[in-house]
Amino acid sequence: MKSIHRLNAARLGLKSRPLTPASVRFVSSTPEVPTGPSTRYKTATHTQPPSPTTAKAIARADSYLLPVYARPNFILSHGKGAYVWDTDGRKYIDFSAGIAVNALGHSDEGVAQCISEQARKIVHASNIYHNEWAGQLAELLVTLTQREGGLGLATGSNANHAKVFFANSGTEANEGALKIARSVGKDRWAAAAAGRSWDSPECHKTRIACFAGSFHGRSMGALSVTSNPKYQAPFAPLIPGVDVGQLNDVEGLQSLIGENTCAVIVEPVQGEGGINVANADWLRALRKRCDEVGAVLIFDEIQCGLYRTGTLWAHSGLPVDCHPDIVTMAKPLANGYPIGAVLLRDSVAKTMTAGTHGTTFGGSPMACAVGHHVLTRLASRTTVAQINETSKYLTGRLGHLPKWFPNILQANIRGRGLILGLGFKNAEHPGQVVSMARERGVFVLTAGKDAVRLVPSLNIGKEEVDLAVDVLESCIGEL
Repeated sequence: MKSIHRLNAARLGLKSRPLTPASVRFVSSTPEVPTGPSTRYKTATHTQPPSPTTAKAIARADSYLLPVYARPNFILSHGKGAYVWDTDGRKYIDFSAGIAVNALGHSDEGVAQCISEQARKIVHASNIYHNEWAGQLAELLVTLTQREGGLGLATGSNANHAKVFFANSGTEANEGALKIARSVGKDRWAAAAAGRSWDSPECHKTRIACFAGSFHGRSMGALSVTSNPKYQAPFAPLIPGVDVGQLNDVEGLQSLIGENTCAVIVEPVQGEGGINVANADWLRALRKRCDEVGAVLIFDEIQCGLYRTGTLWAHSGLPVDCHPDIVTMAKPLANGYPIGAVLLRDSVAKTMTAGTHGTTFGGSPMACAVGHHVLTRLASRTTVAQINETSKYLTGRLGHLPKWFPNILQANIRGRGLILGLGFKNAEHPGQVVSMARERGVFVLTAGKDAVRLVPSLNIGKEEVDLAVDVLESCIGEL
């Protein structure tokens, strides 16, 4: 697979091929100053009923699939780059990237070649045995963190103080992080006084703190720290010992995080919760409070990490006194092939020994080969520059909207990089805009109670940005 993996962690000269085709035609990050919102897309174009063949396929799915998703009445058949097509031939621009997953877009040739080559060698062998790609992807994650900063390392650090565990999803990564933090909490409690044992029933350092507006997954542990009654209530009681605080509330940290807290989990940029950014001063205070009580600080960067904010980690550009002990990741790491990972400091990792955690499928040769290929390309200097140029251009376009629609939109554009949100004054409007945009051939998402979320592929081009924003302007103008 040398044709696909020409760059690995030890040789980050980063001369990988640039992302295409968007980077070829991207010229300027400064949008032309428009005189008013677009009205070209006032009329819905993608509202025809499904064909008999499509309707039959949807009926089959309704008969046999658990009805936990509310889907529109079309079926996606294929995609290319930023675009997808349904089985009735309609074309859409995917400005949601499969919920922030398809970093390189749809049907990427390099990803397809990587999957094909690896499938001809070995797909799965279990974690009873080594495979050739898990170590390489782990090395790449650690060395990129050394180069770009994160997990307590300043930019350009040579320190190697991290380990990686591979899972199959973001939820699994968060479950692993919480499990590790519980073990660390018991170890630290035992070490605090002579004669204590980690397995003593007297140990109460087991509480977990999270924050309102969070989303960490839907399995029982991750759901327990996802503080949304809509998700939690049907499945109560959840795991006990969870305390909920408020993002960016410095004063509340003292009472939220105490001596019995073993873990604190937070998204540096909340995705599902509304594209809410944790500020640096608050993260610094959070880090300090965790250190005071010996709690493990976990950053869930499943949606905001791996270059979505324009840097490797959403916290890479922050001072090291704002950094976590553990970072979880998943979505873009293999461009849609299932993978998740936990990156953790050695000081935390040392609690884990053979048999304390595991997975059947996680870290497979296929998942790690694809992850290595994708991350290598995302990490190139050309790609990172393009992401930041695109973000500047998109933010510039979006910046006009609150001025044009002051009675509809909140004043500020939320987020960073290519995880952005439009806040609405009426909580009913985001869902309406998402539906209207889809009826005009553009996929966007809601976030929280009052926002439309924009998380396009990281190689999105200026033409796609212009089309998506023109459609949004037309939709908002119709509210």
